[in-house]
Amino acid sequence: MSYLVGIDVGTTGAKVLLVGADGGIVARSTHEYPLLTPRPAWAEQNPADWWEATAAGIRQVLKQSGIPPQEIAGMGLSGQMHGSVFLDERSEVIRPAILWCDQRTADQCRWITDRAGEKTVVEETLNPVLTGFTAPKIVWLRQNEPEAYARVRKLLLPKDYIRFLLTGEFATDVSDASGTSLLNIARRRWSPKMLAALDLSEAMLPTVHESPAVTGGISPAAAEATGLAAGTPVVGGGGDQAAGAVGNGIVRPGVISVTTGTSGVVFAHMDEPRVDPRLRTHTFCHAVPGKWHVMGAMLSAGGSLRWYRDALAQAEVAEAKKRGVDPYELLTAEAASAPPGCEGLIFLPYLTGERTPYPDPWARGVYFGLSLRHGRPHLVRAILEGVSYGLRDSLEILRGMGLPMSQVRASGGGARSALWRQIQSDVFGAELVTINVDEGPAFGAALLAGVGAGVYASVEEACDRTISVNQRTRPDPDTSARYDAYYPIYQALYASLKDRFAEVGRLLQ
Repeated sequence: MSYLVGIDVGTTGAKVLLVGADGGIVARSTHEYPLLTPRPAWAEQNPADWWEATAAGIRQVLKQSGIPPQEIAGMGLSGQMHGSVFLDERSEVIRPAILWCDQRTADQCRWITDRAGEKTVVEETLNPVLTGFTAPKIVWLRQNEPEAYARVRKLLLPKDYIRFLLTGEFATDVSDASGTSLLNIARRRWSPKMLAALDLSEAMLPTVHESPAVTGGISPAAAEATGLAAGTPVVGGGGDQAAGAVGNGIVRPGVISVTTGTSGVVFAHMDEPRVDPRLRTHTFCHAVPGKWHVMGAMLSAGGSLRWYRDALAQAEVAEAKKRGVDPYELLTAEAASAPPGCEGLIFLPYLTGERTPYPDPWARGVYFGLSLRHGRPHLVRAILEGVSYGLRDSLEILRGMGLPMSQVRASGGGARSALWRQIQSDVFGAELVTINVDEGPAFGAALLAGVGAGVYASVEEACDRTISVNQRTRPDPDTSARYDAYYPIYQALYASLKDRFAEVGRLLQ
């Protein structure tokens, strides 16, 4: 049997999967690394941490499995999108990478839109310029750290920095490049108009490939560092959402995915590029060659529950450690004792700003409706419900675009909770299904590697051979009706607070 490796350079850690050609998981490893927040609304990481975690993960899965490195047919890469790795003439990192959830670039977004012209921006990139995207980070560096910018010779996205260390190649794929504000998404190539408007050279950027295309082979130095065989093919891979969609089988029209990880994403496949008229969602190239996708992204989905765990749930964390269980199990068990609707308590999950449907870097988290009656179960359940309302925002936009929805697939850490799946099903008013594999972008990256290595004839075939539905969660009509009554209130809260969010943001600056 041939084996495949999939790597996901995530926000909290690097995940490495060793997968058989039948889709079976042979070995897995995750190594975490820190998130740096040197100032309010900033988010950075050291690329060296990604490499150390990735190399350690590869060594670990090889050791766990006992599979000879020569039997690995290919490797695929995925990772957090939009981050910027700046390299100098010696290909060394100049400064910490600025991440997707960093919100410092609001002024640069306006500058780019004014400089290129809003019409050109939308025609070329099919999206507005947003604070999470890559191009504003380049402009921010030029305007705020000119000495560092003067040294820049190459710009890479997070997973593509790992590709460079593995293969020595400067390359990316169309799905990840879609989030830079520099790609002509309809033509699937760098945009000369956007580069000219920003006074950037294409030589600064990696070459662009379709996701299953082989972009290089493991170098002798990387082979020594990881235990892989030199020459092992490495394919283009995909941004975390596109690769995750492949791993969920979202490769044909009609099947929608709802992913609840650190961020939350509602994702739909498209045979042709289509755009929400109000630009509330993102239209990007898919990891399926010649296809596109539309997605709504919220920045703090599972991240909101993680914030609660770290900031307010020390007792549950200690108890979980004593019992040898996951703290989230205790938190969701606690939340189950609160009634649907939390007796009027509503949570806005905008802890790091928001993207869909509100591209607002200054939006912030809110508990609305607190009373003496509310206790810890209400606080936790309100987060689960608030995130679900936020995901419904994106789902409603896709419905409004007329996209077919024959099935909604739930994935990510949130989908492992039966309570959260039920809440989402009730809030959406739709059946949710889960599949036999829930390994996220790393699994999709492995399937893409299989296509590039000839193990599968196409991305669609790879999904058909490895993915099947295994569980269904149906909405409760009475609970759905209760959530339908609360949802408009949730929507109205942002409009009421928008100006206040901006005022606080200016004070922080």
